[in-house]
Amino acid sequence: MSFHLSNLPQRTGKPRTKGITLALDSGFSVRQAEDFCSAASQHIDIVKFGWGTSYVTANLEEKINIYKSYNIPVYFGGTLFEAYVLRNELDRYIEFLKFHEITLVEVSNGTIRLSDHKKLNIIHRLSNEFTVLSEVGSKNPNEIIPPYKWVKMINNELEAGSWKVICEARESGTVGVFRPNGEVRSGLIEEITDQIPQESLIFESPQKDQQIWFIKKFGPNVNLGNIKPEEVISVETLRLGLRGDTLLDFFTIDSTTHESQNGSETSNRSQENY
Repeated sequence: MSFHLSNLPQRTGKPRTKGITLALDSGFSVRQAEDFCSAASQHIDIVKFGWGTSYVTANLEEKINIYKSYNIPVYFGGTLFEAYVLRNELDRYIEFLKFHEITLVEVSNGTIRLSDHKKLNIIHRLSNEFTVLSEVGSKNPNEIIPPYKWVKMINNELEAGSWKVICEARESGTVGVFRPNGEVRSGLIEEITDQIPQESLIFESPQKDQQIWFIKKFGPNVNLGNIKPEEVISVETLRLGLRGDTLLDFFTIDSTTHESQNGSETSNRSQENY
């Protein structure tokens, strides 16, 4: 039996281009991946095999096939891309992607020295064969990129062929668009989204308070990344106002509900008077 709850926020349907929940697989076994999908597949849009875990994961192809069976695209973390580029072995990385029939690829330079010019050329090249997710922001907490440069880099990467640009935060949520204590760099986000549609961005937000901030700021269909598997359903409840943190943010009373409630109140008063 299904139940209906009125006046929930309107969520986009899968496959989504906005309202994406990008989950982080940091080393699941095949069985864990199956359990994860069984419990939350309708709320998972993309799965990232974090950093270089795909290179050392046992039964990698079997695990990829689990996600594919639930129509969930996967990709390998940007650190693995950087490891290949660092060794001037981009062609081998492309072979690795094609061997596993991966259609999404992350292009990043959060750790290695990769010029903006070369990064844009790689994005352009890969966008002819893959859907590109590029990432902007440094993994070094001491490196502060000024807002105007964030905007310039994001615009350039979208023009070069990126489908979405990921705003860096790492799995800790303490770098990039966040301060070392996890606080959102709200001024930076304001400046970025003032000039770039937020639908073109994926905000890494592994911490609950960060997820709440973005959902309250941009609504239930903001794109969120680096979501821990065990928190995917929790994030969906935040999006729908089914957790105390956002319950009152998305609740609206339509005229029908209002009339019904007024009728109930009148009836209750009549009974009390009687």
